[in-house]
Amino acid sequence: MGKYNCIVLLGPTAVGKTSIGVQLAYQFNGEIISADSRQTYRGLDIGSGKDLCEYTVNGTPVPYHLIDIAYLSQEYNVFHYQQDFYRIFPQVISRGKLPVVVGGTGMYLDAVIRNYDLVDVPENKELRKSLEGKSLEELGRMYLELKPDLHTKNDLLERERVIRGIEIALCQGEEAQEIRNRMIVRPDIRPLIIGTTFEREKIRQNIYRRLVERIDEGMIEEVKHLHSDGCSWERLEKLGLEYRYCSLFLQGKIASVEELTQQLFIAIRQFAKRQETWFRFMEKNGVKINWLPAVPDKKIRIDAAVQLVKTNF
Repeated sequence: MGKYNCIVLLGPTAVGKTSIGVQLAYQFNGEIISADSRQTYRGLDIGSGKDLCEYTVNGTPVPYHLIDIAYLSQEYNVFHYQQDFYRIFPQVISRGKLPVVVGGTGMYLDAVIRNYDLVDVPENKELRKSLEGKSLEELGRMYLELKPDLHTKNDLLERERVIRGIEIALCQGEEAQEIRNRMIVRPDIRPLIIGTTFEREKIRQNIYRRLVERIDEGMIEEVKHLHSDGCSWERLEKLGLEYRYCSLFLQGKIASVEELTQQLFIAIRQFAKRQETWFRFMEKNGVKINWLPAVPDKKIRIDAAVQLVKTNF
């Protein structure tokens, strides 16, 4: 068995990760395992950029996993992703295929690369009631006392995430052990990690171009249809970015498509920066990322990725 047994292709939004990943899977007898937190949901198609038509090369479909596996009525989180990944990964290996993990959701990627110790803790209503009157700053201090080795300070920026963190940190003893006993054991994961990105101005251009294309393709109508099918505005807004801003527009809280486009463009640019910050955080924590040339030419980047794989496998 070699040093590596899978490929991870990561990068910020709007840099063409899917097309490169699919080419790698096609050329090296692989199957894609998605690492995108919103593509897990059924119905989030245009806004999440599933682009399922890209999973075919020269008439040959490339198998993919962890896309369209959850309903919007359920909350799919990093624990669920990690457990699903641990289930799918050995199945791909057993078929003699190469797992090619593709995505930009930093926490999902980091959870399987660095094997986060996660537990699916049930909601503690009594605890939540006791925390209602506390400020975000007070909750943050409580969380850090319980978990001083926190993976990322981004966990302290949202009230719901902090409360959930406290809830998980307080789950100990027999209850925690019982939950762990039901969990899927981590398989042997040895990834060659490849990163792709552009200069910031090129990313901005790609974000704007793609945003306009998605609006033209019917992204606003997609969100309207999801709401008509019973998905609340609150739930849609919680999904963030395209789904949040389109929901605000459809509720009349954003005045025009032009204003929607501008606000969403800014929000996606900020999101791309946060993604890059996360990848730098991973590198600081010992994760080796082999970055491809930061050039728009897709062929150059694919050739560089192929060479990396050939050299290391």
